[in-house]
Amino acid sequence: MWDVHRPSTRTDRHPPPPFNVPAARRLRAALGMGPEHVARALRGSYGLPYVTPALVAAWERGTAAPSHPELTALAGALWCSPGDLIGRPRTLREHRVARGLAPEDVARAVGHELHAYLRMEETGQWHGTERQSAALARMLALSLADVITVTGREDRLAELLRSAATTRWQAYVRPVSKIASLERRVLEEALHRLHQDYQGHMAATLSWGGGRGDAGDSGREFLDRIVDHFWTAVEDPSR
Repeated sequence: MWDVHRPSTRTDRHPPPPFNVPAARRLRAALGMGPEHVARALRGSYGLPYVTPALVAAWERGTAAPSHPELTALAGALWCSPGDLIGRPRTLREHRVARGLAPEDVARAVGHELHAYLRMEETGQWHGTERQSAALARMLALSLADVITVTGREDRLAELLRSAATTRWQAYVRPVSKIASLERRVLEEALHRLHQDYQGHMAATLSWGGGRGDAGDSGREFLDRIVDHFWTAVEDPSR
């Protein structure tokens, strides 16, 4: 019987990237391959002797996740790019892997020494000038939301957005604009909508007969996803 597990002597230094399970299954099926064919390719062509059909199946069930090297090899076996097998990237390293770039390429493009750039990937803390941040966004095709996430400013943005939704939103236009460089009109409309949605959500919960505890729970759920709500409001102001 095939063993799902990797050899105990093998360790992965970095956590695995977010794996797109449905995409992996779909791409394999489109090539007419079974897990055994994928495992054979990874063992024979990509230098991963421990990969078994059971491990490939575990990846496709979501009970295990391929490491960065495994995901790159799997993309080769499935004739796709690594980005096709990654869910929404969240970290600097995940975005780089999704683009199929070496760290040396990114470090050179943004004007950092390789060891300094790798340290930023390791810690998740970006240290770069405005010009370097713009170069990073171009190199990795980052949206504004992605740039804020990978440069470590999403927590601060979430804090400001929660305050805008629950208090006087007008007071947070300027602080939010320092993180999210949007047109003032777009930003004002997004913050106003967050405030209205939050207040309306709380009022609707109470009108359904729930107590203050129910309203509080519902409101906390809204605030927990405040950054997602914000980008939705920015991208679709008519909603």
